[in-house]
Amino acid sequence: MNKFVTFASEIRVHALLCSSMTVLLAACGGGSGEQDLSQAKQQTQTAAYMVSSAASSADTAPVDALAASRTDGEQADTAAAPAGEDADQAADAAPSTYSEKDFALIGYGAGDAMPHSATAYGATDAAAMAAAAPNGSDVTVSAQAVPVIPATTYKFYVAPNGNDSSAGSAAAPFKTIARAARATRGSTTVFVAPGTYTGGIKTTVSGSASARIYFVSTTKWGAKIVASGSSGKTGWDNRGNYVDIVGFEVNGKGSKWTGGIYNGGSYDMIRANYVHDIAKGVGCTSGGGSAIGVDSYYKGVMSDVVGNLVHDIGPAGCRFVQGIYVSTSGSVKNNVVYRVAEGAIHLWHDANRVIITNNTVTTSNTGIIVGGGDFYHTKGPADYIAVYSNIVYDNKMGVSEQGKTGKNNTYRNNLVFKNATYNWQLKNGLTHTGTVSSEPLFVAYARSGTPDLRLSSSSPAIGRGTPTEALDYDFLERPRNTTTGFDIGAYQH
Repeated sequence: MNKFVTFASEIRVHALLCSSMTVLLAACGGGSGEQDLSQAKQQTQTAAYMVSSAASSADTAPVDALAASRTDGEQADTAAAPAGEDADQAADAAPSTYSEKDFALIGYGAGDAMPHSATAYGATDAAAMAAAAPNGSDVTVSAQAVPVIPATTYKFYVAPNGNDSSAGSAAAPFKTIARAARATRGSTTVFVAPGTYTGGIKTTVSGSASARIYFVSTTKWGAKIVASGSSGKTGWDNRGNYVDIVGFEVNGKGSKWTGGIYNGGSYDMIRANYVHDIAKGVGCTSGGGSAIGVDSYYKGVMSDVVGNLVHDIGPAGCRFVQGIYVSTSGSVKNNVVYRVAEGAIHLWHDANRVIITNNTVTTSNTGIIVGGGDFYHTKGPADYIAVYSNIVYDNKMGVSEQGKTGKNNTYRNNLVFKNATYNWQLKNGLTHTGTVSSEPLFVAYARSGTPDLRLSSSSPAIGRGTPTEALDYDFLERPRNTTTGFDIGAYQH
């Protein structure tokens, strides 16, 4: 069992957390609420963004901001996982000084005592629990685990000084993530060592429900996807199904990228990544962009965005660029998002049955947008959306329903405060409950620079969240406290 140090995020969290791990990532679900939020395998397709403003969405022109991230008009072939390549027979493998210890997992986890479970995955876990729950009853989390990576049949390794003609082993790693992806098949983990890697990556390989594919930065945020020398407009474009992208830094500084991580597949997870400075060097056009985009254009469904740090997205004042965008079913949990040109978290197109819990969003044009319109594969509305235990603070607009929305959306136990134009704009006679309307009292808050968005000991968010639909760990993958109560926002005090 490898010992490793959990290091803090860019948000000036310098506490060291020590834990042990044999595997990293897998069960990430929450209980489903009373509204049948995510029916098992529900084929609800989605797609991209629109302009949002303080006015009704009917007064604004819709746009497809994810279109800027789609590299072509072809649908990815995700019907079956490729057979892969026989990396063991790769010729002319270059000598390497790497070994297994160079690929130790560092920066993840929450402690040896953390329970591990083998429950269903992501939003599908909530779906499974919803299917078993009586109509109208709440299902709350119990004994969930920090996500773990189960043992996989195949393992490939990538390092900056590797060679794409090598075997892809720990001793002879590949040089690029793209080469590893070509070798990958179901039940594969690709371990990526710290270093700098050119962006413009496209992955199309699919796993299956019982044989997922994991792309993992072995040191959290140590493998850096950068724009220099890259082609295309997106740092990483994934079209495969049952794929996890975990722990990478995606840095768009100095580039024309309009997308950080674009996901067009189904049953995927974008977890613990650091995505920043996306679409900063572009003009404000209706093509738009996003830091993390989960798109239904290719009929993707049921994907999860968990524990990512997202900031400085889009040119100031541009309402076409979003932080985390979801246009399909799935979940958005434990993310920290700030300084986004438009929506820190934005639902549009065919978005429905989305769980938005325990996020901290601030200093953006709009905190959370729940809406549907410009439908690709459905007629809408954006319905069965759960918005629970989020901090939405110091944006221009707070929580906003726009476009075509349903009557089954619920808003509980959020801290929504100091959003200049309005804190709440709900439709269909909906109301919010358990709302905290006061300063969140972060450890060190500022609109510029690097804020520390952890909760101070006097924060009114402590113990005021709901465990319904929540994960039982926080942004730093520390356990949430079931004795004193779940806190509102991404951090457990």
